[in-house]
Amino acid sequence: MLRTRTSRAALSTACAALLLATSACGSDEPKDATTTQVRLYGTDGNMLNSYAASLKDRADLLNGMKGTTPLTPLPESFKERLRNVDPKLTDYLYSAESYDAVVISALAAQLAGTTAPAEIAKQIVGVTTGGQRCDEVAACLQLARAGQDIEYRGVSLTRAGFTDTGEPATASYGTLHFDNEKIDDAKTEFVGAGEDSGASSKAPPRGRKVRDGKAKDAPLVLGGLLPKTGDLALAYPPMAAAAALALAEVNAAGGVLGEPVKWVDGDDGTNPAVAKATVASHVAQGVQVIIGAGASGISRAVLPDVVAAGRILFSPSNTDAGLSTVDDKGLYFRTAPPDSLQGRALADVMLRDGPRKIVILARKDSYGEGLQENVRAELEKAGVGADRLKLLTYLPPEDPNTPVDFGGLAQEIKGFGPEAVLLIGFGESMPAITALADAGVQITR
Repeated sequence: MLRTRTSRAALSTACAALLLATSACGSDEPKDATTTQVRLYGTDGNMLNSYAASLKDRADLLNGMKGTTPLTPLPESFKERLRNVDPKLTDYLYSAESYDAVVISALAAQLAGTTAPAEIAKQIVGVTTGGQRCDEVAACLQLARAGQDIEYRGVSLTRAGFTDTGEPATASYGTLHFDNEKIDDAKTEFVGAGEDSGASSKAPPRGRKVRDGKAKDAPLVLGGLLPKTGDLALAYPPMAAAAALALAEVNAAGGVLGEPVKWVDGDDGTNPAVAKATVASHVAQGVQVIIGAGASGISRAVLPDVVAAGRILFSPSNTDAGLSTVDDKGLYFRTAPPDSLQGRALADVMLRDGPRKIVILARKDSYGEGLQENVRAELEKAGVGADRLKLLTYLPPEDPNTPVDFGGLAQEIKGFGPEAVLLIGFGESMPAITALADAGVQITR
């Protein structure tokens, strides 16, 4: 191999010397004069096997793409239990967070001794901090029925508990790699973020031991507000399977407040209008805790309705850092970590490859623009000058069946001449990759 490389270098030098006098070494024009080479990077909304499957005969464009997603090493036993619920699962994105959101809600209601949302909300942070540690649903419920303060450690919540604002103080991120048109699990790396000291130190209200084990206002009713349809529908199967698994295991362990927990299905449509209609229906049906929404922007849209109705909104997948300070009257929680943590992990992944010019293309909503800003800030801290960064956004379609036209953006990206393109989006972002290729941008495999 070394000999071959040397001979090629010598030939290249000879050709360069003769270039002004002759075209014997090839065309007078550089072969790749109109081609821009870039590395592709993605985030939790597009680093999915189902994302590649949706690209069909052009899925090979993803080979070599890297990205991050909130992800903890999942026990094989947990994956097997999920596959028992849905044998067709190919991804596990936000499955751990969905499972934990349902379990924490159930434990909080049991400790509160009531299904009143305001009382459940007072227990949610405390379920994850201080108290006696437990990591099995049945054992945790047994302690809660006895009024014992507990510190739940689940599938996603493994290091520290919630902050005072009701979100994980620490997180684990997976660095994912597309290879052979799918996520190569063998290449997945895990990195931690956040500080244990960020977890709340406030003591929750004393747990209430319910007389005869049954509460007058039982059963606890949970309502789904997950993306069955819309731009984020690719992520629905693992979230739905995990919520169903948690519900089954809670009820197999005796339920909450003496009754099986009930589930009312619901779609957020990755659309504010659809989500608002689902919330109104849940309120009418007596749902106390709403599990969702899938996208941060959808949660922002429905949160005022949820708060006005005095219900709890508990998302397994919202990452918009701005939701940490939203006016929620203490009724909004999430098991997904904020993008202020993911921004650091993603910037680190990109910087390892050493790109000097980077485009960050994001959907124009609180998730996309929020994560874009976090990554930009981290890259600039690391020494990537503002003149070497280009921030672009696109409006996601109101109708998911209407594709976004990325042609103009692809040409703009090509004109900037980046070495890396970070794509922050959901299922609607797929045409951006094909548009780049069609514009003559060579994607590094």
